Amino acid sequence: MTAFTSDFLNILSRRGFIHQVSDAEGLDALAARSEIVAYVGYDCTAPSLHIGHLLSIMMLHWLQQTGNKPIALMGGGTTRVGDPSGRDETRKLLTYEQIDANKESIKTTFSKFLKFGSGKSDAVMADNAEWLTTLNYIEMLREVGRHFSINRMLTMDSVRLRLEREQELSFIEFNYMILQSYDFVELARRYGCNLQMGGSDQWGNIVNGIDLGRRMGTHQLYALTCPLLTTSSGAKMGKTAAGAVWLNADMLPVYDYWQFWRNTEDGDVERFLKLFTLLPLEEITRLAALQGQEINEAKKVLATEATALMHGRELAEQAAETARRTFEEGALAETLPTIEIGKAELDKGVGVLTAFVQAGFVTSTSEARRQVKSGGLKVNDATVADERMMLSGKDLTPEGVIKLSLGKKRHALLKPV
Repeated sequence: MTAFTSDFLNILSRRGFIHQVSDAEGLDALAARSEIVAYVGYDCTAPSLHIGHLLSIMMLHWLQQTGNKPIALMGGGTTRVGDPSGRDETRKLLTYEQIDANKESIKTTFSKFLKFGSGKSDAVMADNAEWLTTLNYIEMLREVGRHFSINRMLTMDSVRLRLEREQELSFIEFNYMILQSYDFVELARRYGCNLQMGGSDQWGNIVNGIDLGRRMGTHQLYALTCPLLTTSSGAKMGKTAAGAVWLNADMLPVYDYWQFWRNTEDGDVERFLKLFTLLPLEEITRLAALQGQEINEAKKVLATEATALMHGRELAEQAAETARRTFEEGALAETLPTIEIGKAELDKGVGVLTAFVQAGFVTSTSEARRQVKSGGLKVNDATVADERMMLSGKDLTPEGVIKLSLGKKRHALLKPV
């Protein structure tokens, strides 16, 4: 592990955030003087960010905690183009209204991790729509486009992989790396930004920005990327059978968010405690040393600490208590995630497979059918044996709900309204 002089890079290194740095010595010197102004860009492709974004948000958090200045860049402009990185097909273009609505919904996440204001290390929220949407095309080609080599652009992973697979890459996507590079230059001019951070799949785009800055006369720019996380079993971090693990509570209930962390694989507990909590490293070392069934206590700490960062301590502890009552006491905790269903619809009867799709436990009825065959679905703690089972008012518990369970750890309440 590299020893740095700055608190910022030391923390990132010890906690496992660093994948690549463009000039570690130069960046370390800036950080030691609290002179880093760093940005991460977030495109507005959905109403919520997901757990995959948390790594870079945590890097911005530690940057500010060590006296440096973070910039959260909203991609109001770049979202209109679509990032081709890591994709086999063109992103669906969203309307400007959709992008703006997503942007407003996403913004709320950052105040939980960063302090905004006008002070030296206070965070700034910028939006690249401010400069990208006012660009004149001919002027853009002359002032920025002339610095890009098509030969080099074709070697970038986001382009090369798509072409090698003979999958279409639209001209609008081809321009994305130019816009991202220009963002770096514009932020350097407006805010004195000198570092761009992101996932390792963004390395080529960030280095392009450094090169463009040099050609267009900015101060020295730097790159720092974090690893793209996979779990111990090789699965992509943050993906479940029901889809992405969203950060906004209106897209993923707090209890489900807590349960996601509680279900962490044994081999990932120490790594995730370092990356996704603020616990001291000595405490993490102690928790990581727990063996056998005791490792579950470490997972509960991870779940509660990660959830407290995102949703607040009170809701995190409420989720932990709901889990304890549900699993240890077998009680029906009213704070379990609730799916509302029309009373008239329930009176007619709802197919059990459909109910589990509505609960978000499975993505399709065929997947629910497979779960029935393996004994994975339960209604009111009784295993579902018949895939044609219909749920109705007769299945309501004394509390007026129907409890749905997938395995031992995922539960929700079906509530007629």
